[in-house]
Amino acid sequence: MAHFTFFTNPMSRGQTARWALHEVGASYDEVTVEWDAKPAELLAINPLGKVPTVIHHTPEGDRVISEGAAICAYLAAGDLAPREEERADFYRWMFFTAGPVEQGITARYLGYEPKNVQERISAGFGDVDTALGMLESHLASHAFVCGDRFTMADVYVGSQVDFGLQFGTFPKQPAFMAYAERCQAREAYKAAKAIDNAQIAERQAKQA
Repeated sequence: MAHFTFFTNPMSRGQTARWALHEVGASYDEVTVEWDAKPAELLAINPLGKVPTVIHHTPEGDRVISEGAAICAYLAAGDLAPREEERADFYRWMFFTAGPVEQGITARYLGYEPKNVQERISAGFGDVDTALGMLESHLASHAFVCGDRFTMADVYVGSQVDFGLQFGTFPKQPAFMAYAERCQAREAYKAAKAIDNAQIAERQAKQA
């Protein structure tokens, strides 16, 4: 039996979790989730029916993990986990990207921008341009989230930068583009992306 059951869709944030699973060399059984037909097994553990959701099958019992950043943090081990001196940057920038950055660019994509200070406070993500600027500044002075070495935080942050540059929600600043290229050079990234891209191509061929 595989160590993980992985609920995903190739055209989703599941791409981030697949990359994380490949970084740690995890064995997993994949369950493809369609938007209009959520499997009962998924709804039983995550009533929102969101992907990615992962079940870790352990000798002590099954453990359910959802949300991309949480999956990355959960899987971080060995060289992919933060050293003591890296813990602040590891957690700060991964959850900063999962919170203010992703929520801010999603709100902007959907046509909502806080109009004043009170709305920025209430929205929680503040000002998206300031948030993107903070992340850009950090990546301009660090090869990876925690410094010179790749960690699991880069799977999450790297995925967000990668998606953002692809879909135009991140500005094509040199720091973002260079960081994305460093992440894309990872063998686990290439292997995971190849699976998702093949599945997407297969779906598109069927629709043609």
